[in-house]
Amino acid sequence: MRAVVQRVEEASVRVGSRVTGQIGAGLLVLIGIGMGDTAETAAWMADKILGLRIFDDEAGKMNLSVLDAGGAILAVSQFTLFGDCRKGRRPGFSDAAKPEEAIPLYELFVSLCRAGGTQVETGIFQAEMKVSLVNDGPVTLLLDSCKAF
Repeated sequence: MRAVVQRVEEASVRVGSRVTGQIGAGLLVLIGIGMGDTAETAAWMADKILGLRIFDDEAGKMNLSVLDAGGAILAVSQFTLFGDCRKGRRPGFSDAAKPEEAIPLYELFVSLCRAGGTQVETGIFQAEMKVSLVNDGPVTLLLDSCKAF
């Protein structure tokens, strides 16, 4: 499982003309599910993201999690995080999980984040989405569960 985590002042996702998810201050999480990912992987990723201390405390140090800061999460599925660009000019996506495997893990990730105590908004899996954000910092982190286990 891979994630691009961005600390944002605000973020939203649209499908067509409809806003499907919108948050104020918090985290925009672009989340990709890979071949071999499991419920354990989803739990690790949710726990890691909920606990990342990337929000400023009263002294201006990155010392607070999204939970501590009272922020929300906008989770957007993004299989292209598994794009392999090593050969040629067109990325290959053979490392991305198939939708029938990825959808339940994406939904589990979202439900675990909600159970952890934060508001979570989402895009629509496999939809053509338009994501807007105001990155705060900017703070952008890359997480890869393959590097954790």
